[in-house]
Amino acid sequence: MSDEKDFDPTSSNASSAEQGSEAHASGPASQDDELTVDDILGAPQSADAAAAADAAVTDAENTMLNDLKRLQAEYANYRRRTEEQREIEKQRTKGDVVKSLLPVLDDLDRAEKHGDLTEGSAFAVIADKVRALVTRQGVETYGAVGDAFDPQRHEAIFQQPTPGVTEITIIDVVEVGYRLGDVELRPAKVVVAVPAE
Repeated sequence: MSDEKDFDPTSSNASSAEQGSEAHASGPASQDDELTVDDILGAPQSADAAAAADAAVTDAENTMLNDLKRLQAEYANYRRRTEEQREIEKQRTKGDVVKSLLPVLDDLDRAEKHGDLTEGSAFAVIADKVRALVTRQGVETYGAVGDAFDPQRHEAIFQQPTPGVTEITIIDVVEVGYRLGDVELRPAKVVVAVPAE
């Protein structure tokens, strides 16, 4: 006995296949009645559909506008940070160059104290040019005799108890202090008078 079934055209399988082909042939849309893209796009919309489409467009426009504003703000902040960083780097570079000139300026001050910079000599002219160059770069000196001692700006290398002194004051400047804008290049090294106990 064989397990194979004989094909019977009158069976239910054959009748369902015929029904499927008939349904396809007599379906609601034949080849001539198909919708085209132009038909879909040109179809009139209901008021609700038009309002929903307008709302969707408005939401999309608002989202894009907010994104654009955010990007503009980010770019403005980036430019501001870049400019600030550029200025900081410029000041740092100037400071590095001027720091390398500080020993030369100290030598010029010592030569002037010892009388080696006589007015009109070649050495005095060069000293004046170097000092003018440093001043043009924005370097300021500080730490003069008689100034009040400020531990943030001065470095006391010696304290001398002095009777009659009520406030710590500078009585001698060993090395002048230098700053470039807000940047401290070197604190002034000073001798200070302190109240006697």
